Amino acid sequence: MGTYMNEYQNKLRTPDEAVQIVKSGDYISYSHFAMTPPALDEALAKRAGELKDVKVKGVCPLMLPKVATDPRSFTYYSGFFSPVDRKLREKGLAYFIPSNYGNTPLMARQGYSNRTDVLMIMTTPMDNNGYFNFGPACSEIRALADISDQIIVEVNENAPWCFGGEQETIHISEVDYIVEHSGPLPAIPGDIPASEIDKKIAALIAEEIEDGACLQLGIGAMPGMIGKILANSDLKDLGVQSEMMADCFIDMFEKGIITGRNKRIDRDKMTYTFALGSQRLYDFLNRNPACAILPVDMTNQPARIAMNDKVVAVNNAVEIDLYGQVNSESSGMKHISGTGGQLDFTCGATLSKGGKAFICMSSTKVVDGQTLSRIVPWLAPGSAVTVPKTWVSRVVTENGIANLMGKPDWVRAEMLIEIAHPDFQDDLVKTAKEQGIWTRTNKIE
Repeated sequence: MGTYMNEYQNKLRTPDEAVQIVKSGDYISYSHFAMTPPALDEALAKRAGELKDVKVKGVCPLMLPKVATDPRSFTYYSGFFSPVDRKLREKGLAYFIPSNYGNTPLMARQGYSNRTDVLMIMTTPMDNNGYFNFGPACSEIRALADISDQIIVEVNENAPWCFGGEQETIHISEVDYIVEHSGPLPAIPGDIPASEIDKKIAALIAEEIEDGACLQLGIGAMPGMIGKILANSDLKDLGVQSEMMADCFIDMFEKGIITGRNKRIDRDKMTYTFALGSQRLYDFLNRNPACAILPVDMTNQPARIAMNDKVVAVNNAVEIDLYGQVNSESSGMKHISGTGGQLDFTCGATLSKGGKAFICMSSTKVVDGQTLSRIVPWLAPGSAVTVPKTWVSRVVTENGIANLMGKPDWVRAEMLIEIAHPDFQDDLVKTAKEQGIWTRTNKIE
């Protein structure tokens, strides 16, 4: 670090000193997921009452953004709601920015999203060449750095250095201030217990995966169960092209099932744009040449996803209506998460040669002690349409798989009713008829 040590020392500040750069009316962007900058956030929150009309944008933080708790000075936005964001939303302290995750760098660079006056990001320590690594949250950070007027990095010695293909670092010459603040990254359990329904759905999907398939798996018990099943299978040469890197990939890699040898792009690499998981995952990613973190407009671009053959995309949903419209981000007016990359990967896997896109959910849910069907006659007012009916193919519940792609409306309705919970099938048939969706029993031949 000798060449850049003087510059480093000249730019080194305490968190309280660094955030003095912020002015009333500024737009602030934070780094995302486990890399949300806690020291800078806390220091900025201390200026509540002094600053006015400061807008702060985050994405799926695992810590409470303290700026969000004082609306006198700050307005907080999120591009994807975490459980923390949901609680803030319920108190009127968080606002949602809709977007396909893969479009967010374009939104920044072409001015669709708000400007960024100050970018505050957590990074790894600087290397000998003067570079800081974005760690396990590449996302659209490079695009934000390109448009930001001023940049503060919060150096965390516990952040893993994530090798990538491009746009995963920032040079000290681009940085205005440096803050040092180390602590363990927020982690989530790597092995979430799976329910019997999760296991059934995972088993159905695992049967559909072939040698040489390229996987996109998300977070949760069911994708984790798919990983366990595949890790104990005799499948060969699986690849990974995912927006999220999760613990479920590690066992498959260590057992030699994931090799990436059949990938047409990023061959031999497990590609991703962010990681969330256990400390084991962060240790696995640190300077691991088998993994490549890329900006989200590369990992999530449907045309680029489709360059690999046999892409298998597995995503969860809240509900689906009889027309095939998928809601994966809200419960009526209550916002839960966000669009994320679900549409990106549904499209990419569908366009891939031999690809398969799965939308998964249990057939029922329990709300306030009442069991309800996740397959519904129509989406409730306020519900988001995450994947339009024109892109939906394989819908999976514990009762089977319904491939809706290319089917007429009455067939789609019948296929969905067949994988609904038996207790709700008769009511769904009735409402399908009332809506004019023909079912086999009354279709005019």
